[in-house]
Amino acid sequence: MKKDFTPEAELLFLALGGSGEIGMNVNLYGCDGKWLMVDLGMSFGSNEYPGTELVFADLEFIEDRLDDLLGIVLTHGHEDHIGAVPYFAAELGVPLYATPFTADLVRHKLAEAGNGDQIELNVIDTQDSFALGPFDITYVPLAHSIAEGNALLIDTPYGRIFHTGDWKLDEEPMIGEPATEIELTELGDAGVLALVCDSTNVFNPEASGSEGAVYRGLLDEVRKHAGRRVLVTTFASNVARLQTLGDVAKVTGRQLCVAGRSLDRIIEVGQANGYLHDFPPTVDFDRAMDLPRGDVLIIATGGQGEARAALARIADDTHPIGLEAGDVVLFSSRQIPGNEIAIGRVQNKLAERGIVMVTDRQSEIHVSGHPGRPELEALYGWLRPQILVPVHGEIRHMQEQARLGQARGIPSTVFQKNGDIVRLAPGKPGKLAEVRAGRLILDGDIIIPADGEAITMRRRMARDGVVIAVIDHKGAVQVTAMGLPLDEDYAAFVAEAESDAGTALARLKGGARKDREAIIEATRLAVRRAAQRWSGKKPQVKVLLTEG
Repeated sequence: MKKDFTPEAELLFLALGGSGEIGMNVNLYGCDGKWLMVDLGMSFGSNEYPGTELVFADLEFIEDRLDDLLGIVLTHGHEDHIGAVPYFAAELGVPLYATPFTADLVRHKLAEAGNGDQIELNVIDTQDSFALGPFDITYVPLAHSIAEGNALLIDTPYGRIFHTGDWKLDEEPMIGEPATEIELTELGDAGVLALVCDSTNVFNPEASGSEGAVYRGLLDEVRKHAGRRVLVTTFASNVARLQTLGDVAKVTGRQLCVAGRSLDRIIEVGQANGYLHDFPPTVDFDRAMDLPRGDVLIIATGGQGEARAALARIADDTHPIGLEAGDVVLFSSRQIPGNEIAIGRVQNKLAERGIVMVTDRQSEIHVSGHPGRPELEALYGWLRPQILVPVHGEIRHMQEQARLGQARGIPSTVFQKNGDIVRLAPGKPGKLAEVRAGRLILDGDIIIPADGEAITMRRRMARDGVVIAVIDHKGAVQVTAMGLPLDEDYAAFVAEAESDAGTALARLKGGARKDREAIIEATRLAVRRAAQRWSGKKPQVKVLLTEG
């Protein structure tokens, strides 16, 4: 590998996102002077980045090497694997590759962003192979909580990669036909150099479970609540779960009502690609509310507590769909870490109104789309890779999978995190170098660095408040504070801060009396000290000088 990190006669791996965190997956493979990108995902904002909604991997490394980037291959249609495509694909300027369902989701995203005409999107039939430079790529269907979950088989001159994407084992899938044990064993017989593998559920000692079991669990729950209005909230992208719920509605004699634009979109895309072909017709909100309570089954978005989603509005009683005491909400989805407070808020509102709630802790109404330990061990045995590279997890998940792989006889395991360049072949696998792997955020309509001044200042203001001091042309100081815990002490604080600032200005000597920077700094320090005395906070202080 050259000092500019151009791959030589070797096979490299570099994660820019998704290694050391769950979400925001961006992976690069390097070989013979070229790079291949696998997935271009995002994460959702958090309290760490106040006022923002989306978080992206910083692509600076590959943006500096665009002449060497051959294309972007997308494993499946979840946001943490395709969500950044409309924001960066045009800038990267390389073709996209996806299977039909995923391609349709991407096409809608690009159209909404207004850049669909600028980007080449290649639709690859499942299990068809295609070549990009030194990489020969084949999609391998695996079960997951979305249609067309795929692994990638990547053949290179230096060995074969099995990149799992997100996956699980499912003996009763409701959608699609995952690769079988025999087929995966045949791949192992042909030789697999490296398994780059999802780590999300490595601490789960049990297999994730099947969609068929969820069908039976949901059917039992809906039957239990005859005569009551039942609402099921699930991830919109889970086409298999939508098929399950459609079947449950038919068997229980309930009309189906769908609440949530993302659900409408997935149903549309799914049916356009040959899924949900026998999904029952749906009724609108008015018709659903006119039906006897036991004759309707509602599917709604919002199981993660999203404030603007259908379930939150139903809980607030501000949605056309109404629930009453005794009605039932089934949470057919897992809690994503970090969403506990938002979910709890919605659940408490429902509970206050006497609405019954059932989660996957009480009934088998959800299974994960990621592999537990038995599934990981099974895949190791079928593929028999020479190298295991854990990805898609926090540090603790990836380290645990590395230990599991070692215990199950995989000859080499490579722990890496975002920014680590790993050589897989030739020679002993291991880390070669470390490059920058930062984060970007969508703030309003602008993409900015997550560690930039704007977010840093906003975080400080959220924590400590802000004070503005205005100095008029006569030298009088007027103070206004926001976000300080002063309440009835506010007026006394303002008077003291203004007095302290005036005193500080009077103490300036000689040329400092007319030095703009000296005046601003003396005022800032005096006001900040007053705020700390009164509130215990160290607010951001902005000093403004009016023109005399």
